[in-house]
Amino acid sequence: MSKKHTSGFRRGARIGGVAAAAAITMGFLSAGVASADTFVPLPDGEIVAANGNATLKRTAESALISPSLAANGAGRVAWVSGTITADVKGLPANLEATPTNGGISSAKGTEGTSTNGVPRLTTGYIVGCQMDITGLKGNLGFNTSLDPSKLGGGLSGSLSVPIAAGQVKFVPVQAKDIKKDGSYTIDYQDAQIEVQGCGGMAQARSYTVLEVTGDNYSKTTLYGQPFSIG
Repeated sequence: MSKKHTSGFRRGARIGGVAAAAAITMGFLSAGVASADTFVPLPDGEIVAANGNATLKRTAESALISPSLAANGAGRVAWVSGTITADVKGLPANLEATPTNGGISSAKGTEGTSTNGVPRLTTGYIVGCQMDITGLKGNLGFNTSLDPSKLGGGLSGSLSVPIAAGQVKFVPVQAKDIKKDGSYTIDYQDAQIEVQGCGGMAQARSYTVLEVTGDNYSKTTLYGQPFSIG
């Protein structure tokens, strides 16, 4: 009787141990799923300027969405990548001395752009909280903390974007002056945009602006496909 009792006890312990191990494994799997990154491939795009003097192309765009390390439900991170190409022709000579129209040469222009008297290629992302930005276009003002006049080779480190429900912000990633005809490329890899303070759903979409200053002022904007940041 003692032997049978011991055997049953051991068998019960083994079953209990297997169940406990399974429960622990499921717990790890659940945590892994909850904190998993999401890769979002995005389509290419192209637009030709109204005057035919420039073509903007966007290729190899993607986003990797991660939950915020703060784990407070109001923050998340997007690691964005892409390649922008601008083919420009017909620019006037002596661009550095060319006057601008309508105050376009101010440090902060529309849609997160800036110029210093010469044409400028700027690319970045529109970020919205609890707001559908699918059809969002037009001359919205620059309203994030990063000064676009300081943009150069790329975004260094993490750019934190505090944003409340119903808000939209333009987040410039890179910019380049264009002083003569030719082909210009902006390439960025894993630029980090950290969204904070958005307690609801957040969306983002890329934008690229070619702003040509001078008497024949023009602006061409290429938008990307919107994607969810969670």
